[in-house]
Formats: sequence, C-alpha cells, structure tokens
Amino acid sequence: MKNDSILIVGAGLAGLFLALKLAPRRCVVLSQAPLGHASSSAWAQGGLAAALTPGDNPALHAQDTINAGAGLVDPAVAALITREGPDRVRDLIALGVLFDRTPDGALAQSLEAAHSRPRVVRVSGDLAGKAIMDALIAAVRAAPHIEIAERKRARALLHDANGRVCGVLCEDEERFLATEVVIATGGVGGLYAVTTNPVEAQGQGFAMAARIGALIADPEFVQFHPTAIDIGRDPAPLATEALRGEGAHITNGKGEAFVSDLAARDVVARAIHIERQAGRGAFLDAREAVGSKFPAHFPTVFAACMSAGLDPREAPIPIAPAAHYHMGGVATDIWGRTSVAGLWAVGECASTGAHGANRLASNSLLEAVVFAHRIAARLRDDDAKSPLAPEPATAPPTLADGPRAELRRVMEADASVVRDGAGLKRALAAVHALGESHGQANALVAAQLILTAALARTESRGAHFRSDYPDDATPQRTFIAGAGELAAAP
Repeated sequence: MKNDSILIVGAGLAGLFLALKLAPRRCVVLSQAPLGHASSSAWAQGGLAAALTPGDNPALHAQDTINAGAGLVDPAVAALITREGPDRVRDLIALGVLFDRTPDGALAQSLEAAHSRPRVVRVSGDLAGKAIMDALIAAVRAAPHIEIAERKRARALLHDANGRVCGVLCEDEERFLATEVVIATGGVGGLYAVTTNPVEAQGQGFAMAARIGALIADPEFVQFHPTAIDIGRDPAPLATEALRGEGAHITNGKGEAFVSDLAARDVVARAIHIERQAGRGAFLDAREAVGSKFPAHFPTVFAACMSAGLDPREAPIPIAPAAHYHMGGVATDIWGRTSVAGLWAVGECASTGAHGANRLASNSLLEAVVFAHRIAARLRDDDAKSPLAPEPATAPPTLADGPRAELRRVMEADASVVRDGAGLKRALAAVHALGESHGQANALVAAQLILTAALARTESRGAHFRSDYPDDATPQRTFIAGAGELAAAP
C-alpha cells in the first residue's frame, strides 16, 4: 500500500466521521469486520447529548459533565465538546440522520441520568446508533477519497527508526503504511464476562499504543451500565437510560425502590450490584411509564425482551450491571494527538479528559464526533510527510477461546463494579499466568493496564469503587508510560 495516505484503524462512529471530514485528503479505513458489524457505535441506544434548546446551553452541559466525572474531568475539554456539539449534530443531520422531532418540527430531546436538562437527541426512541452508522456507512462508501479495507484486524503498530508511527501490522503479516495513523478501535467491554459491547472490543487499540510507549491515562475507569437486560445473552442487550427518563423505575424483586432512578451511572450500578448480591434481584419496571408504547417508542429493547419470552408491557425487565464504556485509554491533547509522533486516537480508545471517572450519559457519541472533526481539521490540509521505512515488527499472539473465556471470568470476578486489593492482586496473578502460558496477547496487556491502575488507586472515585478504600481522596488522574512484558502480580 502507498504510504501517502492517512490510516484510520477502526470503523465505528469516530473512525467513519473522521474519514468523511478528511475530504479531500486520501485516507484508508481498516475495519475488523464488515462495516456496521462488531461496532459499539451501532448498538448505542440513547443518542447524542448536545445543548440545542432555548432552555439549555453549553455551559450547563459542561457543568453536568464535570459533576458526573467525580473531580477528574478537564474543564477545558468539557467546555470544548459541549460548545462544538450542536454543530456536529447539524453535520449528522446533513448526512441524513433522521433524529426524532416534536410535533412542531424541533429536535426531540430526552432526559438521561445526571443531566440537568433534556438534551439527548435520538432516533425512534432507541435506534440512534444504528441510524447514525447507517448514514455514515452510506456516505463513506460513496466518498471517492476513502478506501475501505474490511476484515482487517490490526495487531501491532509499525514505527520507523525515529520512533514515528508509520502504519500497522495486521493478521497474516499484512502491512498497511501511512503518513499518519489514527486509532479508533473502541473499548474494553469484551474483557468482561458480562458486557453490552461486541466481544471483539478487548482494548486492542490502547494495548497496541502502550506497547510502543504511548502515554496511557485512567485505564482503571470502566463504566458499568446499570441496566443491561439479564436474559443470559452474550453480549447482554441494553435497556436504554431513556426508559428511566420516560419514568421507568428500578425496583428489587419485592417491587421496592432502592436507588434514585436518574442518579449517576456509577451510583445506580453499585446499588443494583449490591441488591443482586443480597439475593433480592433488580428489575426495570416500565409497565406504567411506557406500557403499550413499547414497540413504537423503544423497538430495540422491546425486541430483545420478547425474544427471551418477556413482555415488558406486562412484566418488569430483569437487569444487571454490565461493562459498557471505557473512560481511560490513550492520552491525547485537545486535537487528538498522542504522545507518540504520527499516532492519533479518537473515540472510546482515547482518553481526552472529557469523561473523568464517570462518563455523563450520551457524551460518548458527542466526544467521538467532536474530536474526529478536530483531528480532521489538523490533518486535512497538512503536507504529506515521508516517514522512513518501518522497523521489523512481529504481531503478538491472539487468545484462543479457552484462555479468553478465563480472562473474561477473572475480570468479571475481581475488576468489576466493586473491587478490592486482594481481588485485584488475584486477577493480576491470573493475567500473568495466562501470558506465561499463551503469550503476550493485546487483550492481556489491556487487562493488566486496567488492573495495575485499579490496584494503585487506593480510593473510590466514580466508576472505580474499592470496598477496602470506600472514601475518595485527592482528585488525580492516572498516567502510565507505555507497557512492556506482562509483569507478575505484586
């Protein structure tokens, strides 16, 4: 492949929106599956948060973002994404996304947890992710400046003798070279046994970046969505937060309320976890709030429930917390640049400072489009650089089904909603043993980064809750300068 293009590794919302914004600069998009598959973006139900109504403004949205992030949100980044968000919504409308409208034609906006105003634009109730991705895929396939390479799984970043990233190494030793590389590889939910993410989401992007020395930020902060539908599916279907915005209630098996329905996600997830551990169960009761409107207003949730023989119009929905979103990742500046020359990061694999210790609902799609636009603004008109030839590289092994299932079990047991030092040490020892037996896979590097940072953070903050350190301390972000071989547990 010619090396005069920009290479985008990942084909979710962030990667495809970036590719479109780069026009007319030539770019190549690597997708590990056919477009639209194995992408968390396509599964997003709630929508995209932006201040678009007269009773709202970016400053209020930024303050809600900061409040939700438990002391670790960068105020400048919160201001940036909330200020630029409305224009990015308009970009999506121009691309053909048919967001829901009120009878008078205005954008309909729903209320989600920890927002002070209804500001989440959605499509058909719970189909925002699919609608946005459908529009982006159609536009990308029609764009002459974009080359799409499907079924290409990146395994390692390539760099030249000066340390500048200049491409990626894929399976079967296939190489893609480029003047600039942007990783948009998604999150880490697939490292956990219970997740709402595609199981392919195993932190490979931030693991690859860590291997070449990129600065990693806040890997311990994994957000667990409180209302995954507990029907034994892998991945677990999601009951969107918009249901609670419409008035649905969380109860235990006796029908008793035990948590505020619209509290921050970390609070709700812990409360549900504790209630389930006590044997009382947890349910989302939307019978009165939604009832007969379910098929039309929340078709995705309705279909998931009915496929399991559960009619949410007549019975509460069983729920459980599930690994949902990674606030940590590759540290970037406000333009998406990482600490390594030639490497950029966008979307869930990046850590921009926007989410802190607990992402505000529906800010993920917002951050993705805002930073994709900003990266494109930097790269679109730049003169193409001429990197040196890549240094020799070997792809790390992949985990077979057996060891991967063991890794997911370990992370679910000891690095989930409630953690403690003993469990984190036990998990680190298990990850080290898997590496000794099966090689230094990217999934194991990602897991070790999460566990190491979680063990080092001896406090509880946002999505990171230590039962042995239940109080918070001084707000401080975590930074890790790359990763080498898997270390033994302390």
